[in-house]
Amino acid sequence: MIEAMAAETLAAVAAAFLFAAFVKGATGLGFSTCALPLLALAIGIREALPLVLAPSIASNLLVMRGAGHFRETVRRFWPLCLAVLPGIALGVMLLVWVDPLAAGAALGAVLAGYAAFALARPPLALPPRLERPLQWPVGLVNGVVNGLTGSQVMPLLPYLLALQLDPNRFVQAINCVFTFSSLAMAVGLSQAGFLTGPAAMISVLGLLPVWAGVKLGEALRRRLPAETFRKAVLALLMLLGAILAARYLLG
Repeated sequence: MIEAMAAETLAAVAAAFLFAAFVKGATGLGFSTCALPLLALAIGIREALPLVLAPSIASNLLVMRGAGHFRETVRRFWPLCLAVLPGIALGVMLLVWVDPLAAGAALGAVLAGYAAFALARPPLALPPRLERPLQWPVGLVNGVVNGLTGSQVMPLLPYLLALQLDPNRFVQAINCVFTFSSLAMAVGLSQAGFLTGPAAMISVLGLLPVWAGVKLGEALRRRLPAETFRKAVLALLMLLGAILAARYLLG
């Protein structure tokens, strides 16, 4: 449990925060996407999920502030955000019910799928007439995956890419959904008993290594080809996803 974490475990959590923030600063990949597999391997997925809430929400709000188009984005994608709510409720119920190793394996599968999709970068295009009707199923499925695994990227990312939004509108849209989902997750995890006082405290204190990691990543981005580093991180995510899945399959 979070309350009984040893010093070396807390150090591992801080290292996972630092690495994930470093990757976010260097490549723009999501903080939770990189932090969750490391935390799940170190302390278990149920204990990991509440720890990423504060850093995720803080980083998303900062990005949203600079992207612009907030009101336009809310008007356009409010069904997507609302559909996330019942999905997260169902996903958290599954998280309580299933074997934690099975939930970790589900996270591994989602991360492997996301990394393969990001590496392949298939061309996607969605007819305008399907944009609004698909927001409900996409939001619902994304919420279920989020509630069970903590991952927020699938199937939201392919859907938004298929709309071919300009960069600022894309960033605002995905971060609006991420922020709304994280707030809903905070409520769900609290109701399920996973978001305790000590977990919330560790999550807030995690803002310090996250800030340091982002700054280090931004410094690296000016010296190293970001695409090279991005591909290396995606390959690492595939490996971590495979390890999480193997832990469940091998018992």
